[in-house]
Amino acid sequence: MPKLTIEQLDLRDKRVFLRADLNAPLEGGAVSDDTRLTAVVPTIRLALDRGAAVVLASHLGRPKGTRDPKFSLKPVAERMASLLGRPVPLAPDCVGPDTVTLAKGVTGGQLLLLENLRFHPEEEANDDGFARELAALADCYVNDAFAAAHRAHASIEAITHHLQPAAAGLLMRSELVALGRILEAPQRPLVAILGGAKVSDKVALVEHLLERVNALVIGGGMAFTFLHALGHGVGRSLLEADRVETARRVLESARRRGVQVVLPIDAVVAAGLDAPSGRTVGIRDIPGDQMGLDIGPRTVERFDGVITTAGTVVWNGPMGVFEKAPFAAGTLGVARAVAAAPAFSVIGGGDTVAAVNQAGVAERIGYISTAGGAFLEFLEGRTLPGVEALTEAPR
Repeated sequence: MPKLTIEQLDLRDKRVFLRADLNAPLEGGAVSDDTRLTAVVPTIRLALDRGAAVVLASHLGRPKGTRDPKFSLKPVAERMASLLGRPVPLAPDCVGPDTVTLAKGVTGGQLLLLENLRFHPEEEANDDGFARELAALADCYVNDAFAAAHRAHASIEAITHHLQPAAAGLLMRSELVALGRILEAPQRPLVAILGGAKVSDKVALVEHLLERVNALVIGGGMAFTFLHALGHGVGRSLLEADRVETARRVLESARRRGVQVVLPIDAVVAAGLDAPSGRTVGIRDIPGDQMGLDIGPRTVERFDGVITTAGTVVWNGPMGVFEKAPFAAGTLGVARAVAAAPAFSVIGGGDTVAAVNQAGVAERIGYISTAGGAFLEFLEGRTLPGVEALTEAPR
């Protein structure tokens, strides 16, 4: 790890500003999925056990810079208290005199959760004055919000100009180590599996991965643009006509580099997303009035054959309209193939994580990233502001 980590800090009697990603879904005024909350618990426990007072901060949803009760972190505070087995008081705001008083009153082994950072427009504007106010609440800074690390926001980037040292939390460290293992020293063959709807969402990712992978497996709606580029008719399947030439360039670049590109050979088609069922046809036989909504069983077998040979697998994006039961089999099949492979596997993205959970194989995945956008941007080779801002580790 080139960055300082929380384990390297002297935390006794220090107030730690801990930026986490507690952006959990809510239903009926309660947290409906506590995955992100659970992920930061080890970092919180470490800080508390070492005698630190923790000032915990996060955003929730998109309140657009205004105070909106439906985006309050109150349900998160209640769920965190349950997970930690201790009180998690919620400050009325994340800045201001009352919050300063509460933060300064927190002693070693205690925790205070700040109200939603995004109630203030200065957070997303990376405002230096707002960051200075946040920094005044603590003695040192820890970022455990990898899922938000691609955002140059005040609590992520600007705060580190005023609060040092700035260290990675345990979750941030795990994310960077797992993803760094893919880009810097993967066990080969390195196989990337990409799905999702659009080529345009992942052009930069594809181009960056071509320099590193041994095989690129493409499914989901984006596969049809590649298939069209090869001359296949795709019926009414999702097709980005303005990206067909891009797909051709990718295929040619892969050929020159000796990278195997693996595309579907059959698909589950139907008249529309709301069809009660679909039927499987070969890629050359997609009817003009039908759309491909999932990869077919022969494609799952083909993908499995490539995945089985891998030393490292990275996967992002479903293989079809995964949220519709008639079109989920392909994604679930790939999830089982990744889990069964002897390779070190890393997955990221909400639908992909949902797929391995639904398939019942999450515990057999090497590393499950909590991030979506940050996961993709890291794999694209971009510099993430939240990582760049952290203090370099002593050499």
